[in-house]
Amino acid sequence: MSEPLVIVGNGMAAARLVDELAKVALGRYAIAVIGDEPRLAYNRVLLSSVLAGETTSQDIELRPASWWRDRGVTLKYGCTATGVDVGRRELKIENDESVPFSKLVLTTGSSPLRLNVPGADLAGVHTFRDSRDVDLLLTLAAQKKRVVVVGGGLLGLEAAYGLAKAGAPVTLVHLMDRLMERQLDAPAAELLKSLVERKGIEILLNANTARIHGVTRVEGVELVDGRLIPADAVIFAAGIRPNVALAREAGISVKRGIVVDDHLQTGAPDVFAIGECAEHRGICYGLVEPAYEQARVLARHLAGREASYAGSIVATNLKVSGVSVFSAGDFIGGDGSESIVLSDINHGTYKKLVISGGRLIGAVLIGDVGDALWYLELIRTRQPTQRIRADMMFGRSLAIRSEAA
Repeated sequence: MSEPLVIVGNGMAAARLVDELAKVALGRYAIAVIGDEPRLAYNRVLLSSVLAGETTSQDIELRPASWWRDRGVTLKYGCTATGVDVGRRELKIENDESVPFSKLVLTTGSSPLRLNVPGADLAGVHTFRDSRDVDLLLTLAAQKKRVVVVGGGLLGLEAAYGLAKAGAPVTLVHLMDRLMERQLDAPAAELLKSLVERKGIEILLNANTARIHGVTRVEGVELVDGRLIPADAVIFAAGIRPNVALAREAGISVKRGIVVDDHLQTGAPDVFAIGECAEHRGICYGLVEPAYEQARVLARHLAGREASYAGSIVATNLKVSGVSVFSAGDFIGGDGSESIVLSDINHGTYKKLVISGGRLIGAVLIGDVGDALWYLELIRTRQPTQRIRADMMFGRSLAIRSEAA
């Protein structure tokens, strides 16, 4: 008889875990997926494309309902989990129902941060995190509302691009001195800024939000330096916080995220966590690829196979505000490392490779990202690069030819 396996959360991590389990343990578990978003799992990375009108909300669904049925999965979406009874092995959901489990996997994701500034509770202040937010922002854009986006990381840039392309006048304000400071070095960030500004988005750096003006709804945003930006709406996109309340209330160890070991197990027996809610070796990744790697390891572990998770090399490979961006590994470098840089501002391209000990340890690409996955492979596998060093900047094809010569 199949063991009851319950997954809390119906996002990208949950969908990948079901997919991986179907490959290595099909039929071993009777899987139930419980999620509070009122729709099938979708590609959250493509939300800005929906906002920009480049694709539809239906097109970003990861799998059709038939895919879940074919794998024997019971789906309960639009349904909130309210508690975990670890001792009795029961998940409590809305309407006082309980779902028994043999194994429980928490894929509860993250929530957007809202800055604690005066006026943050006014009507017209929103976040950009899920498909429900997109519907609301589309309404703003259709009404040509003046929007201030707070946050110059990936989420903020995506929100700004989507809104601008949908027709809204947009100003993006960012606390730091460069965009995407966690993923880009200064020259790459400066190039990205210029490319994004060409799309009609005003960008203000070193801009610290002091308060949001308005009586009953948003009228403007005041910065610490006194500048006042007129606005009809404000979008907070200044970071995320792992959703850990369910675990904490169940007595499961929580720091910033839900603490897991190399088998992705929490401090409670047969309770696991993956994705943005999980904290492994002190790190909450907040990215899709680590969640997929965790899902692959956990599926093998649940199938009784030898598998452990040692952490992920952080990589970003996306279109950011319509601009192709890639970064991976240690792209800043340090003592003993060297950087190879190719910059063509007029054509909107920038490449930086960081080498240490004869191996590629980091890379940043703007514009031309055709060889991004090859660079990522070199970083992850730590292949020696001495024989291709002179040509690797110019791409895989040339480097492989020179290596074979």
